Amino acid sequence: MSPSDRNQPKPPKSLLRLVGRAIADFRMIGEGDRILLGVSGGKDSLSLLHILKHLQTYAPVRFDLAVLTVDPQVPGFDPEHLKDYYTSLGVTWFYEQQPLMDQAKEHMDGDSFCAYCSRMKRGIMYRICREQGYGVLALAQHLDDLAESLLMSLFHGGQLRTMKAHYLNNEGDVRIIRPLVYCRERQTADYAERACLPVVMDSCPACFSMPTRREHMKALLAREEAEHSHLFANILHAIKPIMVEGELPQPRRSEP
Repeated sequence: MSPSDRNQPKPPKSLLRLVGRAIADFRMIGEGDRILLGVSGGKDSLSLLHILKHLQTYAPVRFDLAVLTVDPQVPGFDPEHLKDYYTSLGVTWFYEQQPLMDQAKEHMDGDSFCAYCSRMKRGIMYRICREQGYGVLALAQHLDDLAESLLMSLFHGGQLRTMKAHYLNNEGDVRIIRPLVYCRERQTADYAERACLPVVMDSCPACFSMPTRREHMKALLAREEAEHSHLFANILHAIKPIMVEGELPQPRRSEP
């Protein structure tokens, strides 16, 4: 065990069990996979980094893990300290800067800034996966995110949809996995606080300028959960069939 492994704050068994079950249920990781984890510096992505690092020590399959932080160069967002943090963990890291807010003002057409930013970040992540030989992109959305997406799709899109747990991108060359789909946001928040993870607070002025639809859905779900403690368990049971699309992609050995 390396010094960086010994110094890692161990994730709680509750999170490890849920992530392990999601990985097994949706066949997310295969032998020899090279996984690139998108780390914004928030509580969810940093928690997933430590969970996957810990799983590497005893998982029945061997997989490589690296991280990518995309800096959108918005005022107040400063992920620079994450570079040293990744190095202290012994994790290969990639760091990309792109002035997404400035680009949005020039190129955005009939879209929200958040949607534009998300789409551009995803394109950068796919590019780094291809350039560096990572066949799997891991993202840190959790069950709360899936529930909010479901309500947004129902209320504003007239569709029964949510985020997928495991799927192929349109080009068919990168598998996207979400190992936290069974986990609650409060679990990652508790872990990040107890483990003193170096969280980068969300400081995007576009997000703070007005309440987003997602924030409205989050508040609605919180009110309902206060009255119905099994709300999210019921939501998970209902959406599990739509967390995949067709046949699950088969994990396959990524080319180095």
